Amino acid sequence: MRLLPAMILALSFLFSACESKPATKLAQNKVMSDTSRYVGTVNAPEFPKGMQWLNTNRPLSLKELRGKIVLLDFWTYGCINCYHVFPDLKRLEKEFPNTLVVIGVHSAKFKRSGETQNIRQAILRFGLDHPVVNDKDFKIWKSYTIRAWPSFVLIDPNGKIVGETSGEGIYDMMHKYISHMVQVFGKEGKLNRKPLNLVPESEKSAQSVLYFPGKVLADSQGKRLFIADTDHHRIIVTNLDGKVEEVIGSGKAGLIDGSFENAMFNQPQGMTLIGDTLYVADTENHAIREIDLKSKTVKTLVGTGKQATQFNKPGTGQKEALNSPWGITHVNHDLYVAMAGSHQVWKINPETAYAEPFAGSGAEGLSEGTRRNVPMAQPSGITTDGKYLYVAEPEASAVQKIGLGPDNKVTTIVGKGLFVFGDKDGTGDNVRLQHDLGIAWWNGKLIVADTYNNKIKMIDPDSRQTKTILGSGKEGYKDGTGKDAQFDEPGGLSVIGNWLYIADTNNHLIRKANLKTNEVETVTLTNLKKLEMKNEKENQAPGKIVMLETQKVHQGKNTISLNIQLPKGYHFNTDAANHFILQTAGEHAIFQGNKEFSIDKPEFPQNIKVDLTNIKSDTLFVDTYAYFCENQKESLCLYQGIRYKIPLQITEEGAKEIKVNPILKTQLYAK
Repeated sequence: MRLLPAMILALSFLFSACESKPATKLAQNKVMSDTSRYVGTVNAPEFPKGMQWLNTNRPLSLKELRGKIVLLDFWTYGCINCYHVFPDLKRLEKEFPNTLVVIGVHSAKFKRSGETQNIRQAILRFGLDHPVVNDKDFKIWKSYTIRAWPSFVLIDPNGKIVGETSGEGIYDMMHKYISHMVQVFGKEGKLNRKPLNLVPESEKSAQSVLYFPGKVLADSQGKRLFIADTDHHRIIVTNLDGKVEEVIGSGKAGLIDGSFENAMFNQPQGMTLIGDTLYVADTENHAIREIDLKSKTVKTLVGTGKQATQFNKPGTGQKEALNSPWGITHVNHDLYVAMAGSHQVWKINPETAYAEPFAGSGAEGLSEGTRRNVPMAQPSGITTDGKYLYVAEPEASAVQKIGLGPDNKVTTIVGKGLFVFGDKDGTGDNVRLQHDLGIAWWNGKLIVADTYNNKIKMIDPDSRQTKTILGSGKEGYKDGTGKDAQFDEPGGLSVIGNWLYIADTNNHLIRKANLKTNEVETVTLTNLKKLEMKNEKENQAPGKIVMLETQKVHQGKNTISLNIQLPKGYHFNTDAANHFILQTAGEHAIFQGNKEFSIDKPEFPQNIKVDLTNIKSDTLFVDTYAYFCENQKESLCLYQGIRYKIPLQITEEGAKEIKVNPILKTQLYAK
């Protein structure tokens, strides 16, 4: 998973032969009129039968995809380099919507990440809509002789391999090849431009009020929590009881400085607080953001908004490129950043905005030595006791200690290497973790989020003794004591006194635990009106569109019977900003002289009088912005933004009632 420079990538795109290794390097000096370089000669191996597929309502085959250009992406969730190519893939899919089919081949590194329901969570987290096949036994990986994550195989419309490559920064090269393949095969009439009409996982699930929260920061002086609502691209500020006080960020992905309402983040993660200034690792913006809590403004301290391509280049402010900052802490007035993308820890002076590598050579691995010379493994969590930094490195399932002063050594507390992981308490080299993302300091001990084991563990940094204190190891949601509690990929930790706050990422919740009694409970968010997404009431359609059946209705006086329903065991949260808008596709003002009808309270059923005289056909849209909670677990609140689309066939003989009775979904993900 080592990032490859763009020049190496360009030279590594290979024609594939029937041998186990790619055969001939691409000849860069061929003229563009030579179409042979865009046409494959070797049949691409077919997908094995009986595999589990996601983002599709059926298994796919290369035979079915003849006429399409197919790009296979071999990835594993948890790999930072795999994350970095998702924007490239989405861009290519948008530019070649009916000719290119991207298929994610998920070949899992970790045991947990081979489970289909966990891959589904990752798909939702990263907003992937293309088909994904679970290659947990590496069958497809082996048939294509893949050796690294991420790797890519390009297949032409005849089902033959054009070439393969690995690493990041694939857009320019792939765009060039796909563009010419569209020309070559288009002229020959061999392109199938018919949409596949697949069903993405996002259409099968609800969103939670929090959506994949990655990190949490507890502030003892201000008695408040800062929550990285990561997939809503914002920071939420609550009191310690969960009452929402502020929302920082519009909720849309982007890099914009300014007021709390207008600022934009892109998958924010770690946070640290110095006085009235909150510093945020804005991961997918590759930036450190500075939030002035008094003036309620956001600005970019360091970062260009684009991913750095060099590991060891220091610089200042918005001219300095960073690489996926994930965790952040401070010692005195210096910031220390777990730079996951470059496998390093960086140091930043917030007054001058000067940033430089502090530890890590930039290579991926796990070893001990002097700060600047050791490889590290995707550092994602960082904490300090004031004398040392302690870093969670998930790709090696490790925890390392870094000296801050004259002691410039990096030593390993737990972990043996990139492919040594498991779930084992004990001492020193016998301990096994599985992709640990979070870490916090408490009373001379380290508290570690052992993310893929669904546990919270305590480590003595001196004796290296490790023991599980919270979590059964089984993914789930359950409050309780010690190992009776359940989590689902906890990712962030923060401590006030004896209270541990946990970003329980895949449960979309914040949990807290008393470290003296090991009692775990859920923080219930209240004052949810504050969490209303910007522009929800500005006639913008929600992201999800659900087509309902065509209805034959009466041409004349009519009634819309609106009954938005919840499954048994749920209720609307009237503390939140529920909103429902009815409108039609045409210019017809059927809602008593208005073009739309708006409802602010979830009181159903409702009968809405309309006049369809002189209208022969139309489409009714019902935009639903609904917050609802579980009756027994009030802390688990969900959100759905859906546009229901109902075609109307209007005749004199049609029904005098238009029935709109959808049932909202309650699953955060389907198992």
